[in-house]
Amino acid sequence: QVQLVESGGGLVQAGGSLSLSCAVAGRTFGSYAVGWFRLAPGKEREFVAAITWSGGITDYADSVKGRFTISRDNAKNTVYLQVNSLKPEDTAVYYCACSTTVVLTTRDNDYEYWGQGTQVTVSS
Repeated sequence: QVQLVESGGGLVQAGGSLSLSCAVAGRTFGSYAVGWFRLAPGKEREFVAAITWSGGITDYADSVKGRFTISRDNAKNTVYLQVNSLKPEDTAVYYCACSTTVVLTTRDNDYEYWGQGTQVTVSS
């Protein structure tokens, strides 16, 4: 079993920044993907970014490239998502997720474990 806990969300003005964290506990050995997704009201869940646990290879949605940065600290079993230059359309609940079967993936169906989410609200 893997447990994920997100933190760092909040209310910020457009152009602002936040640092989201995802603490991963449980079965953390091996190489697997950790991803961030978001869910906005009235929209489908959307891939944001992903990182391999061991190799540090990353992938981003086009909508966040150049503004968001995903990173990980293996010693702390934590994955981070630095979100900069925020826009009102970035408003959503942000979830981190873990796949124990795929090294790097953008597909939410590949992720078996999910956190509870953290709310990010960007005011215009």
